[in-house]
Amino acid sequence: MALVLADLLNDKHVDLDLRTRDIDEAVRKLVDLLEADERIRDPDEFLKQVLAREQLSPTIVEESVAFPHARTDLVDKIVLAMGRSRSGVSFGPNGERARLIFLIGVPQRLISEYLVCVGALARLVKNSEVRQRLMMAQTAEEFVEVLRAPDATRFD
Repeated sequence: MALVLADLLNDKHVDLDLRTRDIDEAVRKLVDLLEADERIRDPDEFLKQVLAREQLSPTIVEESVAFPHARTDLVDKIVLAMGRSRSGVSFGPNGERARLIFLIGVPQRLISEYLVCVGALARLVKNSEVRQRLMMAQTAEEFVEVLRAPDATRFD
């Protein structure tokens, strides 16, 4: 079954006010959003896996956007939580600040779908107008609507 990016977007998985500059705390807050919907079997272990991956291979921040993630058997399908930080969260070896954070959990078997998901999101947020609209969104619903592009990439 083909998926579209829009299928992963849920306004309940958006935090428009991440008030931390610490990656561990920011990721914890995003994991909590997914935990509330029981999307992750063991949220604490998932958090550890994401942070361990960050230690091994830090997320690169481009255009103030970061995509921390984990390939894991703790999820049955791709899950996505999104956060926005006005001051930015420090990522990577240079401490670059991400103002938009897209946390992705992906089952081990769905690596191709994960790459398509990240590619679709990256293409959207590469557009400065889209990033500006995401930064200006007043509600989680509005944030999600900005990402619901009519040409959203399909995951075949």
